Amino acid sequence: MITGLDHVVVLVSDIEAGAAAYQTLFARAPSWRSASDGAERVLFTLDNMTLELMAPGGDGAAADRIRAVLAEQGEGLASLCFRTDDIAKMHRRLDRLTLKPESVVEAESRDAATGTAMSWKRTRAATDRTRGVRLFFLELASQRPLSAPTAPASIAAMDHVVIGTADPERAAALYGARLGLDMALDRSHPEWGRLMFFRCGDLVVEVAHRPGREAADAPDRLRGLCWRVADIDATRARLVSAGVDVSEARAGRKPGTRVMTVRSGTCGVATLLVQRSPKPDEDR
Repeated sequence: MITGLDHVVVLVSDIEAGAAAYQTLFARAPSWRSASDGAERVLFTLDNMTLELMAPGGDGAAADRIRAVLAEQGEGLASLCFRTDDIAKMHRRLDRLTLKPESVVEAESRDAATGTAMSWKRTRAATDRTRGVRLFFLELASQRPLSAPTAPASIAAMDHVVIGTADPERAAALYGARLGLDMALDRSHPEWGRLMFFRCGDLVVEVAHRPGREAADAPDRLRGLCWRVADIDATRARLVSAGVDVSEARAGRKPGTRVMTVRSGTCGVATLLVQRSPKPDEDR
């Protein structure tokens, strides 16, 4: 029923500054800009999902709500939106699973530069039933335009999104049994804690539990994003030349991977880049 992760939302206080930061990170131009309902939005659409930047725009209740969240929590990840090919069926499933979905609404957006329209149908599960993480579900009428590369060594896709939990069993039940994501791996390590990996289209939803970090009844929270790169050394050189603070590339936990931490220019989002070694059949 869920076909992939459609987009993640990052709240920013200044839409132009946020767009500039992510254009530098991705080496890709925004694919969509719009303003409505008290919010300004900039989209970066990669090969397997979209990053949506949202900032308060003007006056009104919606703008005030966004400003209130920014004042309380600062910039950073705000929500996840899963894609479905049948929103009515998805809504019925959420209702049966007592996730208390809102009524399905239809919406439309127009790109500020081209005037092109994009429409979708959407619902949202009750946040108190999704362990504190805001989860939306969307049926998109047509594909979004891709963000064009602006420099070599651009970022093309998301690798995984990380959700932190204090109750791994309930989190596993939510993302696996209830939402129907395929658990690809469940492992524990004395230093890392418990990590669960759920396949979601062409990426992974990682649920991480680190014992003793939080009270057992603490809500889950969005912890960070990881992006795939083809050449981590070239990407690091590009980011360093742009003034972005990044770590040295290092061996990842998964054999055959190299990773790098991005320490600035992400609008409060914990960010990792990963390069994966090609599989044997990809070398042919």
